Amino acid sequence: MTAAWDMPSPFIHQLSARASDIDAYGHVNNSVYLRWLDETAWAHSSALGVTPEHCITTRRGLVVWRSQLHYLAPTFAKDALEIGTWLVFGDARLRVDRRFQILRPADGRTLLRGLIHYVCVDLDSGRPKRMPAEFVDHYRPLPEVVAALTEEHHQRFAPGVELRYQA
Repeated sequence: MTAAWDMPSPFIHQLSARASDIDAYGHVNNSVYLRWLDETAWAHSSALGVTPEHCITTRRGLVVWRSQLHYLAPTFAKDALEIGTWLVFGDARLRVDRRFQILRPADGRTLLRGLIHYVCVDLDSGRPKRMPAEFVDHYRPLPEVVAALTEEHHQRFAPGVELRYQA
């Protein structure tokens, strides 16, 4: 079955649920989804040229400020998954926002939608610090994503957070 992404041009990270991801209720534990989103964000950042090693060298990194996850359906052991992510906001100073969607290609079902807000910090002090130029260059939403965000059905996906668009 063909998966339906919420927005154009996702970065896609593929994985499968492991037996160790399953909790007492027989499905993937909610904490595992956060790990998967983090792995996907790092894979995308690395593909953009911002690797963990680069962050350590520059002593800057993006840390989670707020996570909003909508669990829509359970994931089970051995489910093959695709996790899509999009950069949806960047203020070129401190903030970057990412949207996520987890799909199960076997049935085309969306299992989770998420919005994670990041802030740039100094890795030595842990305090917010302006992004280095290469972060600003790499953490820009794609034009087609910015255009999609203006569509009404995407404006409704702002769980408790003010909408932000970059022109």
